[in-house]
Amino acid sequence: MENKTMKIGVVGGGSWGTALAFLLAENGFELDLWVFEEEVRDQILTDRENKVFLAGATLPETITPTCDLKQAVSGKDLVLVVVPSHHMRNVATEMAAYMDEKTIVVSASKGIENKTHLTMTGVLGECLPQIPKGQITVLSGPSFAREVAAKVPTVVAVAGKDTEVARIVQGVFASPVFRVYANNDPIGVEIGGAMKNIIAIAAGMCDGLDAGLNPRAALITRGLTEMKRLGLKMGAEPLTFSGLAGVGDLILTCTGSLSRNHTVGMKIAQGMSLDQILDEMRMVAEGVKTTRSVYNLSHKLGVELPICNEVYHILFDGRNPAESINRLMTRDLKNEMDL
Repeated sequence: MENKTMKIGVVGGGSWGTALAFLLAENGFELDLWVFEEEVRDQILTDRENKVFLAGATLPETITPTCDLKQAVSGKDLVLVVVPSHHMRNVATEMAAYMDEKTIVVSASKGIENKTHLTMTGVLGECLPQIPKGQITVLSGPSFAREVAAKVPTVVAVAGKDTEVARIVQGVFASPVFRVYANNDPIGVEIGGAMKNIIAIAAGMCDGLDAGLNPRAALITRGLTEMKRLGLKMGAEPLTFSGLAGVGDLILTCTGSLSRNHTVGMKIAQGMSLDQILDEMRMVAEGVKTTRSVYNLSHKLGVELPICNEVYHILFDGRNPAESINRLMTRDLKNEMDL
């Protein structure tokens, strides 16, 4: 099958889903874009713009917005799923009634489900039993939606257990401004993509406290160690965390002004409550819910994650961020190695 003849559906009309739909349309594909909000559908139909989540990007006519999930996913060769992690199970369960067993599924959602501790491809695998596991892939890496829509050169990874399927997805998304590397470690890519949001909240707290550049560098580096610890426990490949979905995405999210998770951390450090911050945000900061998942999962698996634990207590127990820095700096060094 020639790539340009592929029938594609995108599920999720937030900033990232809209940006990836824009990318695919620029690559020559016609596609259906499922959006939850009728307001967003109507804006795209009349103005060719998602003013709620990606204002300023003119969307090609080859993107058809719809609030009908059946229209978006039925009869498709490839379905890209870009919904918030806490909505993934409900949306995927509804999708299942309309999905073809030959469809390739790509997750671009980042997070770990609270109750099950499954990654997003794990949730999709449970909810879409007719889809072979090798056809469920993940797209991740250092990429802000607004820059992708502005055609800023971006490099990401696509991971799947079936190398041939990953190569197909690679070819669909790749363009002169969007380079895609194939990877066969989906669990490592997903753990990196989920946990970097927690570390970004912590980095935002450092910046909100005006703590300095030294602690932020240490935080990012030790955060990478924590990502690797949990990932290896879950069967990931260690080299994945040295790549785009590991250190690459971590650096971007911890230092970029467009990072919603970094913004959450800054506002917490400046004295706002988590409820206040979330009430003001229309878009989702995935790191908040992922913090709870990772905290519980790490205790279940017996993996020590000091930074993630402190972020959890700050967000949900009201611990003071400045006190957390002191706790991290004065921890027992007995078993600590720079690995």
